[in-house]
Amino acid sequence: MAAREMYELSGAVFEKSCDLMRSLPPDLFAELCQQSIEHLQCQDTGIDQTLLCQRFQAAGVDTNMNEVINVINDVNYLFSTAAKHKLSTETLLNTFASHYKLPKPTLQVIRHVWNEEGKNLSDVEGSRDLLPAARLLDFHWKVGMAVSSDGCKSLNHPYVTVELKVADHSGQVQNKVFEMTIPEFQNFSKQFKEMSAALENV
Repeated sequence: MAAREMYELSGAVFEKSCDLMRSLPPDLFAELCQQSIEHLQCQDTGIDQTLLCQRFQAAGVDTNMNEVINVINDVNYLFSTAAKHKLSTETLLNTFASHYKLPKPTLQVIRHVWNEEGKNLSDVEGSRDLLPAARLLDFHWKVGMAVSSDGCKSLNHPYVTVELKVADHSGQVQNKVFEMTIPEFQNFSKQFKEMSAALENV
């Protein structure tokens, strides 16, 4: 795929994040790239955007959570698009060197990561789209007594609080909390058992 075509795919996406990419120390940009690659290969437990933001700020980078989320999404897009089109390292670097004026240390990080992981990521792309679906990372539940609740209309009735830790398609980790009545939770549990039984037959 020509560099011009890669530019057309990624131009609107990357322009907004280039300033942050330019300001990141190479070691922190390398950490971000490695987490992105692991996420796209479904080898990780998600990208902790809060921790990355804290690490960037501790290194003296002037940024905020929204900018960090954008750069995570854009780096994911960079590698997933490059893998989808099986770009060579030189094509990838020429595109970003000419259109985005990234500094040499940043380009060296991209070169190293793509030389090490590009083939594996392109092979993975051959069997699926390189934008992973949301993944369940952790699951907790507890029983309580309703004092006030949207789900339990009557007070002094037991309810179950469920907390899910999920990584969305971009790898960002989020916690989802919801309440269920006991019958709702029993039905929920029954469906999980049915899924487990079905998977054993796959």
